[in-house]
Amino acid sequence: MLHQAKRKRSLFSLIFAGLILSVGCVGTKQAAVDPNSIYARLGGQPAINAAVELFYKKVLADKSVNHYFEDIDMDKQRSKQKQFLAAAFGGPVPYRGKNMRKAHAPLDLKESDFNAIAGHLQATLKELKINDKLIGEVMAVAASTKDDVLNK
Repeated sequence: MLHQAKRKRSLFSLIFAGLILSVGCVGTKQAAVDPNSIYARLGGQPAINAAVELFYKKVLADKSVNHYFEDIDMDKQRSKQKQFLAAAFGGPVPYRGKNMRKAHAPLDLKESDFNAIAGHLQATLKELKINDKLIGEVMAVAASTKDDVLNK
């Protein structure tokens, strides 16, 4: 009798674990990532996350642009940037935040501000040992946002 109760408990545990796993997996399926995308070639989300963390260290240390981030929740900012860059580089999840023009309109950014930020992005990628060809592709994507960021 004790042996039978133990087997039932074990069976119940296995069924319960299976249910937890199947419920936990519902809705977590993501679109496949194109292996030729910038996102994949950079190293996926872990690489984007590392780049954003290093990038903001550089930006916040730069007195010419760090004042734009004085009253900003930087955890939220980093999270939004990670989402945006992942999507912009071909990641599996579309970006659902503000568009570039709306997000930057109240800042009255100058070309020198854009160039400083772009320079920090390029320096970040070099520090992370990304190859020059891929850095060029990333910088081309960044350059494509310039008119929207500067509200031109």
